[in-house]
Amino acid sequence: MSLVPHDTAHPEPGPPSVADDDVTDFLDVRPQLFGIAYRMLGSVEEAEDVVQDAWIRWQNTDRRGVQNPAAFLTTTTTRLAINAATSARARRETYVGPWLPEPVDTSADPLLGAVRAEALDAAVLVLLERLTPTERAAYVLREAFDYSYRRVGEVLDVTEAHARQLVRRARTALGSGRRAPADPARRRELVTAFLAAARAGSVADLERLLADDVHARSDGGGVVHAAKVEIVGHDRVVTLLDNVMRKYWSDVLFSEVEVNGGTGVLVHRADGEVGALVLLETSDRGIEQLMLVLNPEKLSRHGRTADVTA
Repeated sequence: MSLVPHDTAHPEPGPPSVADDDVTDFLDVRPQLFGIAYRMLGSVEEAEDVVQDAWIRWQNTDRRGVQNPAAFLTTTTTRLAINAATSARARRETYVGPWLPEPVDTSADPLLGAVRAEALDAAVLVLLERLTPTERAAYVLREAFDYSYRRVGEVLDVTEAHARQLVRRARTALGSGRRAPADPARRRELVTAFLAAARAGSVADLERLLADDVHARSDGGGVVHAAKVEIVGHDRVVTLLDNVMRKYWSDVLFSEVEVNGGTGVLVHRADGEVGALVLLETSDRGIEQLMLVLNPEKLSRHGRTADVTA
């Protein structure tokens, strides 16, 4: 009589070992997987965790039955990101002060694997937080990656009609009360003017760039000093900038950086460390929103700068 248990004497065939083609299939679609997860979560680390989980699922799947690896991996990543977004929403309810997405370097890949640049701008990522995770996924797949409604439905396991409804609700929520973004030339003009005014230490010049009902969000994450609430209104934001310029930006250097498909302003302390990253939402009226990323955990990937032009 065999001493080997029945279930191991004749094991069921499991997934084959990961072949070079399997690795290639994953790497080919990885930029898109990260792009989906990042837009869903607004965090590089959380997005990388989701992509890693998708890779583990891919390894443990019987890939002989997968006819379309890209579709399988996209669906897996999107559903993992929905679960992660649900958990992140609960954590952000206790976040100290306003939350802003972690800026991501897009100098090498401005679209982060997407067909279109939608849902990568920091201001849009903030608005995506208003949506349910499923609405967010539907919007990202449709607007950033140009998925058909049928394909969105397949990924989310809903009907095509329901997918249309999810995207429509998302568009309505994101468009509510938001002015049309400035065209690229106007945006560049405003970023350049902001950088010049900051370098000159001129609050008056900064003031002239702001829309009347400008908003300012400062994300310190409870780690560094930052306004605990959103600042609304021209005069109040000017006061905020005046305080920041006098107390924190009197001995700093500024440089441009390509983040989230646009240009941001890095603020470097005298020791070379990055102390802040400023992102601007702009319209034809001027700067509609100032987003000041101050949380060191969200700046760590931007490193030090020892050679910055003042």
